Amino acid sequence: MKNPRVPVAREGYPFILFAAFVTIVTALLGYGLTAIGGIVLTGFTLYFFRDPERWVTDDPEALVSPADGKVIVVKKVFDDKFVKAEVYKISVFMDVFNVHVNRAPFSGTVDEIIYTPGQFYSANTNRGALENETCAVILKTDTDRKLAFVQMAGLIARRIVCWAEKGDTLVKGERFGLIRFGSRVDLYLPVDTKIAVKLGDKIKAGETILGYLS
Repeated sequence: MKNPRVPVAREGYPFILFAAFVTIVTALLGYGLTAIGGIVLTGFTLYFFRDPERWVTDDPEALVSPADGKVIVVKKVFDDKFVKAEVYKISVFMDVFNVHVNRAPFSGTVDEIIYTPGQFYSANTNRGALENETCAVILKTDTDRKLAFVQMAGLIARRIVCWAEKGDTLVKGERFGLIRFGSRVDLYLPVDTKIAVKLGDKIKAGETILGYLS
């Protein structure tokens, strides 16, 4: 698996360096207000691509959040695309102020990576959920349970980055990817999972416990 860098995600380097370059050039040319704007932009870009360390529970049955953000869906559904079973679906919406590095919700082996091209509607809408570009990681645990976590592009987010590859062994809380500039991650969990979050909860990747596998 390709290793991300900390404390700033390496995918952010081109954006950070470009913003810093523009700031330096405008400052040297004497465009004071533009240079100040460049400083603000550089600072925000650095902030957006931050990649802090997280404390991950050692409870072997706990499922942790794959993303920072707000819980916008908690419901039972039949998933006919990823795990092909009745599941609990939990959706986490990320805005531009959240950390955008995604983490594995549980330990296991990557059984499959499913990339689906699509549109870029707002990720917190039903249309976005149905039609947007996605990248799904299908994970099989050491007890042969199967779950999926799906990165979804959004209105502003146009780039899904997934470092995980088929056959990789992921450890709970390990970084596996990111989505640039705000979007959503959906989880499809075994239907007997004991859910520990509710709609509207603010959660953190790798730290917040979403539920427990029985």
